[in-house]
Amino acid sequence: MQTAERVRRLGTETAFSVSAEAAAFASGGKTVYPFHLGDMNIPTPGNIVEAAIKAMREGKTGYCPPCGIPELREALAADVNVSHDTSYSAANVAIQPGGKPVIGKFILALMNAGDEVLYPNPGYPIYESQIEFHGGCAVPYGYLQHDGQWRLDVEAIARRITPRTRLLIVNDPHNPTGAACTPEELERLAALAMEHDLYVLADEAYFDIRYEGTRKSLASVPGMLERCVILYTFSKKFAMTGWRLGAAIGPEDVINVIATLNVNDESCSNHFIQYGVLEGLTGDQSHARRIVETLRHRRDVACGILSGIPGVLCPAPQATFYLFPDVTKAMQRASLSDYETMRLTILRETGVSVCTRLHFGRPYADESRLYLRFAYSGMEPAGIAEGLTRLTHFLETGGA
Repeated sequence: MQTAERVRRLGTETAFSVSAEAAAFASGGKTVYPFHLGDMNIPTPGNIVEAAIKAMREGKTGYCPPCGIPELREALAADVNVSHDTSYSAANVAIQPGGKPVIGKFILALMNAGDEVLYPNPGYPIYESQIEFHGGCAVPYGYLQHDGQWRLDVEAIARRITPRTRLLIVNDPHNPTGAACTPEELERLAALAMEHDLYVLADEAYFDIRYEGTRKSLASVPGMLERCVILYTFSKKFAMTGWRLGAAIGPEDVINVIATLNVNDESCSNHFIQYGVLEGLTGDQSHARRIVETLRHRRDVACGILSGIPGVLCPAPQATFYLFPDVTKAMQRASLSDYETMRLTILRETGVSVCTRLHFGRPYADESRLYLRFAYSGMEPAGIAEGLTRLTHFLETGGA
C-alpha cells in the first residue's frame, strides 16, 4: 500500500516515545522518575467527577450539539470574559475533544496551501506537524534569555514576516521554556498582527497555571478580539489531562467553520464530561487554586535542586509546569555532548527520564547551548527530590 504524499509531512509528539522507553526501562524492575511528559498525578476535583457521573446516570451519554452543550458554552464564555476582559458569547465557543484539535482546525479554517505560518521553536511539535501536513510553510521563531528569564523574541517574528505570511501561533505561557509574555510583548505582537493582517492562534493551555505576575491574553489587546482564536483546555486547570476536553474561542465566523469541522471529524465532544467541567467552571473554585499551589511547591523543589548543580542554569518560570535549564557545562563535564546519548545515559544511570531540546523542534543552525526539559507535574515532591538528587550526584561526579 502506498500512503498519501501528505503523510510524509506528518510529525508526531516524540515525548510519547520517551514515555514508552521509560516504561520499558521500568519493566525491568528499575525506578523511573518521569520528568518527560506533562501529565498530572493530581486528582481531578471531586465535584467535577461527581457531576460527570451524575450526568451519565441521567442519560447524558448520546450525541450532543457539535459545538457543545449550550450551558457549557455560555459558562465558558462568561468565565473567559472575567479572566480576559473580553466580550465573548456562546456563539464564540466551540467545545473540542481536548485542546490539541484546535491547532489543526485553526489551520484548516484559515490557511491555504503555500501560506506561511509563524510558530514557536522550541515549542510544541504539533504546530509544525499540522502546518506542514496541511500544505503550509512552517516558519520558526525563537525565545531569548533576558535577566535570567526566557523571553519571546518579538524581533525575530517581525523579521520573518513576508507577503506570504498568513498566520501566527503564540503559545503563552510557553512550553517548554515556561516563558510568559509581558504586557509590552503582547502589545508589540498585536501591532504586528494588525499591520500585516495576520490571524493568531493564542494557545493558552497553561493560562491558569501561573505562580507570579499578572495574567493577560493577546485576545484582550484592543483590535485583537477579531483576530485571535484561543486554544482553551480544561486539562491543566482542573487536572483533567485524560478526560480530553477543551475549546476553541474566537470570532464567530471562524468558530462556525470549526463547528463544521467538528461535524466532519468527531460529530461532537463527550456529552457527560461537559457537565463535569460545567460544574468545574461554576462550582467550588478552591480545588483549582490548590492545584496551582501544589504545582508551585513542586516547581520550587525541582528548581531549587537543579539550580544547585554546577554547570546548570535553571531560571524559575512564572507559569506552566516545566523547567528548561541550560545544561551545557554540566554535560560537557560528563562528556555528553549528543542529545540522545545524554538522555539515554541519564535514564540508565539515574532513572531520570527527560525530554531534550530535540523534542521541541529542529535546532537552529547557530545553536550551541544544550537544554533539557523537566516536567514536574506528575510526581510528588519526594519523588522529584529523590530523582534530581540522583541526577545531581551523576553530574557532579562527571558521569562516573
